[in-house]
Amino acid sequence: MLFSIGLVFMAVAAFDYFVGSTQQIVQLPAWLKGRTELGSDPWTLGMGHYRLFIIAVCAALTVGLQYVLAHTRFGSRLRASVDDQRVAAGLGINVNIVFLSTFAFGSGLAGLGGALGAEVLGLDPTFPLKFMIYFLIVVALGGTSSITGPLLAALLLGIADVAGKYYIPKMGAFIVYCLMIAILLWRPQGLFSRTGGKA
Repeated sequence: MLFSIGLVFMAVAAFDYFVGSTQQIVQLPAWLKGRTELGSDPWTLGMGHYRLFIIAVCAALTVGLQYVLAHTRFGSRLRASVDDQRVAAGLGINVNIVFLSTFAFGSGLAGLGGALGAEVLGLDPTFPLKFMIYFLIVVALGGTSSITGPLLAALLLGIADVAGKYYIPKMGAFIVYCLMIAILLWRPQGLFSRTGGKA
């Protein structure tokens, strides 16, 4: 994790040196522009097409990842390697390859998430540094044994963050940290972690 954070700082410095620190504008295709509204005043619910697109992509990725983790040979090898590396290696699983493949795919998903969020959040060299702490909080709260845990933790923190900034703007992101501390005091292993088997 520390190595990955170091790479982030190196990438930020390289981007700033070669491209500059000016925020880049992301141009969306025409079909992702516009807004969809449902209902009528005062009960109008509206959302931009691009945000709906992000929700659809995230939902599809969640279902796909959950299927891979729970119903494929690679998923069973990954779960076995996470639970007990020695036993998994004894069963003939190349644990290093499994972890390397998982890290590479996860890095690709992180890049996809950053690319999808660039239009909403703005793209500049410090873009990853603004949200890196949230990623760490999500993993700490949701656990690493399933896709569902981090997803629900991200939804919980996102709702708490937006609601806190809307109803108590003076506290800003403080609500998120209070929620994190409360949950970790209640469940230090995370909300959805499971105990691996021991030989």
